Amino acid sequence: MASGILLAVSLLTSFLIAISTFLASRILNSRRHRKRAVGFFHPYTNDGGGGERVLWCAVKAIQEEIPDIDCIVYTGDHDASPQSLAARATDRFGVQLLRPPKAVHLYKRKWVEESTYPRFTMIGQSLGSILLSWEALSSFTPLHYFDTSGYAFTYPIARLFGCKVVCYTHYPTISLDMISRVRRRSSMYNNDASIARSGWLSRCKLVYYTFFSLLYGLVGSCAHLAMVNSSWTRSHIEKLWRIPDRIKRVYPPCDTSGLQVLPLERPAETPVFISVAQFRPEKVGIFE
Repeated sequence: MASGILLAVSLLTSFLIAISTFLASRILNSRRHRKRAVGFFHPYTNDGGGGERVLWCAVKAIQEEIPDIDCIVYTGDHDASPQSLAARATDRFGVQLLRPPKAVHLYKRKWVEESTYPRFTMIGQSLGSILLSWEALSSFTPLHYFDTSGYAFTYPIARLFGCKVVCYTHYPTISLDMISRVRRRSSMYNNDASIARSGWLSRCKLVYYTFFSLLYGLVGSCAHLAMVNSSWTRSHIEKLWRIPDRIKRVYPPCDTSGLQVLPLERPAETPVFISVAQFRPEKVGIFE
C-alpha cells in the first residue's frame, strides 16, 4: 500500500516537473525571440463598441508616432485579415490606418465567452483569458503587450513573456460598488434575488467577491501603464490595483467630424435637443 502511494507521488512529481520544464522552455524561447512590435489583445474585433474604436485609434497613434514598429492584433475572428481589419476601422469608425495591422488568429476564444461559464462566470472568464493570452503570446511575442478589452488576468502572462504591459480599462471587472451591493443584500444584475434573500448565500458570495477583488488587484498591478476612461473608473482601479503612479485618465476618442461641419450660425428660435443615451445596470453606481 505504502509503495503504491510512493509510486503515485513519484509519477505525479515527475509529471509536474516535466510540465514545468516544458512551460519554462516555451517562455524562455519566446522571450529570446520577441519581435519589435505592439501586440493588441482584442479577441472580439467585430463588437462595434467603444472598445473597438479605442483599439483602432490606438493602432493609428502607434503607427503615427513610431512608423517603423509593427502593430499586431490578436483576434478570435477567424475571417479577419489585415485588409478587412483596416477596412473595418475606416468604414465603421472613420479611422484611417497608415497601413493594415497584422492579424494573429486565436482558436481558444471559447474560454472567455460568457456562455462557457453558467456559474462563477466572472472568475471563469478571467482564468480562461489566461489560456487565451498564452495561446496569443506563444504564437507571437511582441515587445509591448496592449490590452484594449479589459482582460487583466493576462498581464502576469505577458510579463512572463518579457513584454511591457499597457492597458486601456473601460470598466473594472469587479468594482467596490458590486461588493457593497452584495454586502447590503441588494438584488441587482450581479446579485440574484435568491442570493440576496439568503444570509448564508450572501456571505458566501461576499467571500467570493472579496477573494476575486484581491486577485484582480494583484494581476492589475502587473501593468506598466494603465489608462482609464473616466474619473469614476480611475477611482476604482486605483483602490483595487494600488498603482496610482501608473494610472492615467485618457478619455475615450469620440468622432466629432459630423459636428465640425455644422454651421456656427444658429437660428433665433430656442433649439430642441434630443439625447439618446445608454443606461447600463452595471454602471448604476456612478449615479449613487
